[in-house]
Amino acid sequence: MQGITKSEIMSVKFQHFCVKVSLGLIFLSILQVSQAQYNFTGLDQLVDASKKDLGGGAMVMLYKDGKVVYQKAVGEFTAKTQAPIASCSKWLTAALVMSFVDQGKLSLDDKVAKFIPLFAKYSKGYITIRDCLSHMTGIESEPVSLKSVVERKGFANLEEEVNDFASKKEIQSNPGLEFRYSSVGLNIAGRIIEIVGRRGFEQLMQERITRPLMMRNTSFSSFDAVNPSGGALSTPNDYMNFLSMILNKGMFNGKRVLSEASIEAMHVLRTNSSTIKYAPKVAAGFNYGFGEWIQETDENGKATVVSCPGLFGTWPLVDMSRDYALLIFTNSLLKETKREWYGQIKEIIDQQIPKKR
Repeated sequence: MQGITKSEIMSVKFQHFCVKVSLGLIFLSILQVSQAQYNFTGLDQLVDASKKDLGGGAMVMLYKDGKVVYQKAVGEFTAKTQAPIASCSKWLTAALVMSFVDQGKLSLDDKVAKFIPLFAKYSKGYITIRDCLSHMTGIESEPVSLKSVVERKGFANLEEEVNDFASKKEIQSNPGLEFRYSSVGLNIAGRIIEIVGRRGFEQLMQERITRPLMMRNTSFSSFDAVNPSGGALSTPNDYMNFLSMILNKGMFNGKRVLSEASIEAMHVLRTNSSTIKYAPKVAAGFNYGFGEWIQETDENGKATVVSCPGLFGTWPLVDMSRDYALLIFTNSLLKETKREWYGQIKEIIDQQIPKKR
């Protein structure tokens, strides 16, 4: 048998090279088609026209089909810019509580007095975890405002604050009957998981939510008492990881963070127009689940769009009917007029992404 010549070896190598190049070009063409399937020119124009109203900066980010398909920065913001997210923290806290439900360490029907007997002593023994996650504890609370956020001081830790809820706050209604948006319920739930988990809230959040979701720049750390309802700092990249987990029914990067049942429980409507006694103006007309607002429902009353806007302007949203997650991340106050602007952003996106059949 004759040996293989040098020219034959070079020919084989050249053929292999051509195959690799062809595959690479095919991949790039597929990627270009994927990116070109949406036309967000109108979205660019709307964001550019609103730069002045967005203050120091903002980031608009859209996640679809396993990846970010659109992002636009305003001012000095980037996808890694860390900023306070105010009430967007509530969604993270509700997810953390549900992780204990998944493990059977906590039941939604558990009475808070089971873990903190002081509540029973002051006639608040019938409040459940379910009531806490849906702002239906019946305990008096102040309306959410910049003043209430800035002046939230005086407690050394979460235990001290929650004990104050039990011993000093009045009952306005029986638990489960009236909705009043505040920091009371989620902070009670946050304290209970400290007791059940035998660790601080911040450590539990890292172990169960932020670390599994690769949210490396998200933190609830504070010089004052940790605030599960409004004390988180995060970044657009980090919070989008959380939204993708919600959209993907508890999965992130092929790993389960929350059960599908827990995600579904968070999306169940817990309120109606007659039970809501106080809600921020930006959420007027919405209902509430666990840690999230339910913006839209289908003909059967099932949640299709859920969100969790925060006082400092960040508005995270998941649209299950169109399979996308939208994050508008800012550090400027969320005024009532901004709700219309956020609605315009979603309207432009919805024109490009139709509902699932």
